[in-house]
Amino acid sequence: MITATTSKLHWNYFLALERDMEAVSRYIEFSTPNLDVYSIELAHLLFAAASEVDVIAKLVCSILDSTAARENMNDYRSVIMARMPDLASMQVFIPRYGLQLTPWDNWTTGSNPDWWGSYNKVKHQSDQHFDRATLKNALNALGGLLALSFHYYRLSLPSSGAQPLDAKETTRQLQPEST
Repeated sequence: MITATTSKLHWNYFLALERDMEAVSRYIEFSTPNLDVYSIELAHLLFAAASEVDVIAKLVCSILDSTAARENMNDYRSVIMARMPDLASMQVFIPRYGLQLTPWDNWTTGSNPDWWGSYNKVKHQSDQHFDRATLKNALNALGGLLALSFHYYRLSLPSSGAQPLDAKETTRQLQPEST
């Protein structure tokens, strides 16, 4: 039986979002001075990436602690930080543009990522907060999705009861590679 894990559905979705973000780079230079640029397309990417983070975070939490609450980002933070504290310091590099992101770093202080708060503000109060659909937030949401997806597959690809894959083997399994 083909499952979402064996077909790598979530990885393929991440790659599709990544390609969409690459298309944005034709119109907005991914550089520090442009991180506050906002647009409808960036809002779309922020929504899509953050929504998928919600899905993957639930899956990761169910693997780490099947009895824990997993209703919102606060629940996810509690479960994931207790068992994978390294996620908060995991860096995502975008070598083509010389950018380095740490999308989950707010978790080290017990708060949720800025991009997550912006996603919720734009989603629920776009008339007041549309300017938070920025390049910075969209890149961090996508980076957060990359980091979380990596850990999801590290945990879910081994057969039940087996040790999680090491970083190199997880990366080898996630093909095609992220750019």
